[in-house]
Amino acid sequence: MTAATLLTGGLSACAGLFDPATDATSPVAPRVQALVDAHREYPRWADFPKVVEPLPAPVAIAARVNTLRVTGGSLAGEVSRIDWQTAGDPEVFADDVRARVEATPVAPVTAQTQAEMDEFVRRTRERGRAPPPVDRR
Repeated sequence: MTAATLLTGGLSACAGLFDPATDATSPVAPRVQALVDAHREYPRWADFPKVVEPLPAPVAIAARVNTLRVTGGSLAGEVSRIDWQTAGDPEVFADDVRARVEATPVAPVTAQTQAEMDEFVRRTRERGRAPPPVDRR
């Protein structure tokens, strides 16, 4: 009984927080109260947009779901036919991959070594260095 009384008292103390009052001594109080009163009933269901397109019938939704199931099943069948493991010699596979990579043209910048890139960075930093100050004597 005591717990119920304390709980009810605690909840009633919080009830005032949900309906705050505007400070009447504030210079903006009339404007704030007018805005609060104007928007007290917002949003209303009438303000929400109407549904223009009719919702599909449950039969149409079931047909779409079944189409997705059939499509998913055919996709799973295609995936199951893929040979994910190499059945042959790994050296032959590696040679084949190397040949395909070597046949692909490489941009000249990509072929630069680390030393060439470091030299380019050094030259760029040298060009970007400020000149010595002018002697004003």
